[in-house]
Amino acid sequence: MIPVKCTEEQRASYTQAIIDQWNAATPDQVQRGRQWYVTAHKFAAEIAAGETKKGAGVLAALSANKSWSENCRLARKAFLEGKASGHVRDAITKANSIMAGTDPSEVLPMHIKTGFFYVCIADPEHTDAVVIDRHAHDIAVCEIYGQRDRGLGAVGRYNLLADCYRAAAQKIGEIPSKVQAVTWVAHIERK
Repeated sequence: MIPVKCTEEQRASYTQAIIDQWNAATPDQVQRGRQWYVTAHKFAAEIAAGETKKGAGVLAALSANKSWSENCRLARKAFLEGKASGHVRDAITKANSIMAGTDPSEVLPMHIKTGFFYVCIADPEHTDAVVIDRHAHDIAVCEIYGQRDRGLGAVGRYNLLADCYRAAAQKIGEIPSKVQAVTWVAHIERK
């Protein structure tokens, strides 16, 4: 795991790795990445009959350790059936609570990935929120961790990487969530 408290050199290295991944993205990947959260926002509205925050909350609640396509399938199914399934009990409980009307910010851990995923889907133009998932981590540290623990549950480590994405976004001239999404697309489609 990377240190929670890193040197300025390490921080600069993580930020540069993010910028390098952005620069390595094809024009098509940049275009799709820039639209990623906008598309997710529309999908959230669609599955929740126009209640975008509710749809975004359920998507976020059911996102852990799921591919995006599986995440979408589970969220759509939850709204169609009126109850979540196909995930661990904690995720199902959170999704069901959100569908029952609880504000997602009261249910989701707003200081780590799931909460920030909700914010980025609910507001694709949010100027500060950034999702640090396993891919965002691996991009920043220039290493594919595979099944190894990245320690992203530690708020300090999460915030360190989020700050690196914000610094990269500032240098690129884009909002952090779009930098994360573009680099994510390029990363998962790497050859």
